[in-house]
Amino acid sequence: MIVPSVFTLGHFFNACCDAYSDRTAFRFEGRSFSYREVSALAHRLAGGLAAAGVKKGAHVALLMGNRPEWVISAFAISLVGGVLVPMSTFATASERDHMLAHSDATMILYQPKIANRDLVAELRDCALPSYCLGSSWDALIASGGECPEVPVSPDDDALILYTSGTTAEPKGIVHRHHTPVHQCLHFANYLGLTTEDRMWTVQPFFWAAGIAVSLGGTLASGGTMLLQEIFDAERSLDLIEAERATVIRSWPHQDKAMAEHPSAKGRDLSSVKKLNFSSPLAPMVGLSRDEWGTQGGYGLSETFTVVSDLPASAPAELRRTTSGKPLPGMDVRIVDPQTGVSVESGKVGEIIVKGVTLMRGYYKVPCEQCFDRDGFFHTQDSGFLDDNGYLHWTGRMSNLIKTGGANVSPLEIEKLMIGFPGVRIAAAVGVPDAALGEMVVLCVVLNAGAQVDAEKVRAFLRERLASYKVPRHVLAFGLDEVEFTGTDKLRIDHLRQKASRSLSGGLSD
Repeated sequence: MIVPSVFTLGHFFNACCDAYSDRTAFRFEGRSFSYREVSALAHRLAGGLAAAGVKKGAHVALLMGNRPEWVISAFAISLVGGVLVPMSTFATASERDHMLAHSDATMILYQPKIANRDLVAELRDCALPSYCLGSSWDALIASGGECPEVPVSPDDDALILYTSGTTAEPKGIVHRHHTPVHQCLHFANYLGLTTEDRMWTVQPFFWAAGIAVSLGGTLASGGTMLLQEIFDAERSLDLIEAERATVIRSWPHQDKAMAEHPSAKGRDLSSVKKLNFSSPLAPMVGLSRDEWGTQGGYGLSETFTVVSDLPASAPAELRRTTSGKPLPGMDVRIVDPQTGVSVESGKVGEIIVKGVTLMRGYYKVPCEQCFDRDGFFHTQDSGFLDDNGYLHWTGRMSNLIKTGGANVSPLEIEKLMIGFPGVRIAAAVGVPDAALGEMVVLCVVLNAGAQVDAEKVRAFLRERLASYKVPRHVLAFGLDEVEFTGTDKLRIDHLRQKASRSLSGGLSD
């Protein structure tokens, strides 16, 4: 595994490409990209960006799927000292426009189409300088000279990640250069990745896990990434089988879809060695013992993934029952959420964190609103530290919904339902789901005598929300079926329980 001389994304990228220059970095749509080729393209694009006016500190948006050009663009931006703003390909037009405006992006690099979306048409009226793959992006590469020498420090801003919080609008999380580098090196080591590994994943590069775990871990170890832009169970199985993948990094619902696909049986998936034993694919690849797994960690986007972790090769029982120990450079404490005072070992409280991978802050939000007076970030997650120093996550204290690896803000959904015909109150809750972790369920309290069509509600929200935020179910309740607090607020815990019971009993839409 490489260790860069300076912990910046540019130095990390150069160190990987220098160390593994002749090896294959990516396989994409039947084509191989060597580390040397990716490096050359990134440096040429960096020259083009500089010629186009991108200076140190400029915010550059990137709207692409998991493809080599995403990586080339991201590191080119870093090489010239720009701040990368990864854009979600799941985002609706309004969500995308909010992120572009809020991030103060000065340029956007994008691809012409992804899935069934025509991004050229969507961005036709964009006021920012825009460069599209296959045309202006190629011209941008051709226009530049050599990559300029830009002094970049590990403490300089590197990227702004957008993620749903407890507010309706996504928050911009600002991370400095050293943070993703620390995490990329961590995952290469803790996952036990080598130059012989071939990782298949569709974890998006616009989220921290996609960058640090999948992309960064593979690059740091000199392995090969098998890239696929859009998840499709059959095509994913084809790629894993044909390319002889050794590592599968996916969400549980994707593993389930592949395992249940009619074409799964009879395939030769024996090349896969690094896969969670709990995956329904495990028997199909021939795993008989739980010797490798990634479930033993705890983290969040604000810390660019994990703050505590266990090596993937740690004993299975330890991985199943704890969230690992705090990483070097991270201070993890458990406090009483009311007083902020630390609690004794074994007692449940709020998890608060501080250290080398903690964000600089939320973009355009004062620091005092992000951290307490001692610099700790309050996660709104509950847990405890045991006598051996292992962290145990016990749940969320906020109403934030975590579905399929993504955060969903209930408030964002609820605001859209204000004034919807027949609906008095709307509340989005997370209901436990074996495949997704939690699924989004919308509970609506109806006006007297009113009725709602669940599919019409979902269609209304589908036009305004990213697909993963659209509720899987819409459940209707009368005013006499719900409970309120003393201040006349809907009791979300009671509603979540009712929703869970209704769905488990088969009473869906």
